[in-house]
Amino acid sequence: MKGIFSALDRQRFIYLTGVSGKKPAIPTDLNTLEALAKDRMSPEAFAYIAGGAGVETTISNNRHGFDQWQIVPRMLRDVSQCDLSVQLFGQKLPAPLLLSPVGVLEMAHRKADLAVGAAAASLGVPYIFSNQASVAMEKVCEVMSDSPRWFQLYWSRSNELVESLVKRAEACGCGAIVVTLDTTMLGWRLRDLDMAYLPFLRGKGIAQYTSDPVFRRLMQEPDDNSAPAPRQSLTLDTLLSVAELMRAYPGGLLKNVRSRAPLKAVRKFINIYTNPALQWDQLSLLRQYTKLPILLKGILHPDDARNAIDLGIDGIVVSNHGGRQVDGAISTIGALPGIAEAVNRQIPVLLDSGVRCGADMFKALALGANAVCIGRPYVYALALAGEKGVNEVIRNLVADFELTMRLSGCRSIDEITPATVVKSELSK
Repeated sequence: MKGIFSALDRQRFIYLTGVSGKKPAIPTDLNTLEALAKDRMSPEAFAYIAGGAGVETTISNNRHGFDQWQIVPRMLRDVSQCDLSVQLFGQKLPAPLLLSPVGVLEMAHRKADLAVGAAAASLGVPYIFSNQASVAMEKVCEVMSDSPRWFQLYWSRSNELVESLVKRAEACGCGAIVVTLDTTMLGWRLRDLDMAYLPFLRGKGIAQYTSDPVFRRLMQEPDDNSAPAPRQSLTLDTLLSVAELMRAYPGGLLKNVRSRAPLKAVRKFINIYTNPALQWDQLSLLRQYTKLPILLKGILHPDDARNAIDLGIDGIVVSNHGGRQVDGAISTIGALPGIAEAVNRQIPVLLDSGVRCGADMFKALALGANAVCIGRPYVYALALAGEKGVNEVIRNLVADFELTMRLSGCRSIDEITPATVVKSELSK
């Protein structure tokens, strides 16, 4: 078996190093991984990463949705050789896997996006830079060389800022722009609300903004839509939060205290970040800003997929934001068949939200996805073991997928078709 990934090599490595008493840096079971990461992360950090909207029914729906489909293995097929590679936008990828954009990674590990970028680059897996990153995209590119990366775009209230971020992504060698549509406002996230904690207010996760020349200019301008902030009583917690904000902002603590730039940055971010007025016709502006492929992330209805095609969009990411936006929403795997039928292979379809094992990857590809994206698993691995943890979780997931594929009688991605899965009798 040729290529950077090999399930059998991965198994041998784990078992043989086990002879000398060494175990993997992270557990192979992602439920165990999550539990260990919870112990390693601060309560606020874990709540932000693990939490979902409302009572988190959508998170449960994502998992239950995969359980409703069953794989039908076929026997006595020569699977001694297997090709995991896929083509996306003219680029050959070693496996049908990408790393979803996840913000505020500094809450998981001090090297944050740099560690994730380095791990992704070592394996040739595309990393979708978060708009809410802890490290500016230019710095992450330095550790990734020419490895594939994309950029996630949140469409703010400033089209000028949108254009600036897109132009920076182009200059950084990003291969596509992924527009997240489902977060024009933050969902009602109980874990974060109960802790009264939003990382952006402490200067975390806004590195793409504070490193942007347009945003830094906008910081000096008044906000037309700014609502008066509630008066804050001066407490020790208030002082600690302000100190945290001053340290997080680039430039040094004393300089930031004097300039009050961190306070201006957070205020501007809060007033520019969300854009509930965004509509379909505004997406055409992106074609004026960039020639890169444009994907829409957050599509769950076939009619929205058709709208995307009518607008000349290059790809779709079926996603419910990991269950973080709408409680009780349809699962991604549940939405996938209808969207795949509507798209009819005219443009690539990716699936994000809920993928936790190789079988999930297989089912998603069987039902029409060209590739899948993972988020929380690599964040938990990052929290436990930094770059090494991210590298291992990717290797483990791809190895699991490869074995599922070969043991089901498939030698290439093209052989994973709707005929390889059936709907569970219990779900009918």
